[in-house]
Amino acid sequence: MGTPFSVDLGEGAISTEAMSNPPPFDRLRSSVLYDDIARRLISRFKFSDRSDLAPFIASSMERSGRELFEDADIITPLPLHWRRMLSRRFNQSAVLAKLISQRLRASGREIPLEPMLLSRIKNTKQQIGLSQEGRQRNVSGAFRVPVAMRPRLIGKRVLIIDDVYTSGASVKSATKALLRNGAMAVDILTFARVQTGAI
Repeated sequence: MGTPFSVDLGEGAISTEAMSNPPPFDRLRSSVLYDDIARRLISRFKFSDRSDLAPFIASSMERSGRELFEDADIITPLPLHWRRMLSRRFNQSAVLAKLISQRLRASGREIPLEPMLLSRIKNTKQQIGLSQEGRQRNVSGAFRVPVAMRPRLIGKRVLIIDDVYTSGASVKSATKALLRNGAMAVDILTFARVQTGAI
């Protein structure tokens, strides 16, 4: 889960969060904890047309995700529903995934970017303010793998790119859709994560 521990528990330590509620994905890595600075940075990037912040965010994620890139067969962003795309005009996760893919290619590591691997078929309401159970209900069945993309997925390890990991409801729902359609495993890379389950 990429959970920061207050003491060194040694290699292979598993957080209470992962033990009490094992996620469907294999690994989660994030660059920073979601504090006030990270919140302002992400908010400006997503909602204030600050696309100039994307290279910094992607660079930080590229450094934090190195162990995930070693195993990844495909990179894909967490998709937005088309209605959300109309109002926001861009998918921040897709922008970050493209920049990370370009940075990897420049360093000699080519991992195919598949921006259409997942589609969001349910126009979910904003997750902000929902309980963990409410978030899970909100995104249940929200994602699918288009039929044309399924052959590219069989037996592959997929790396999902997103901006913030809060409860994980969205990436868990997306992971389940990928696994149902033949993915071997799924990892998650985000810029920030809310700190839960830390020791």
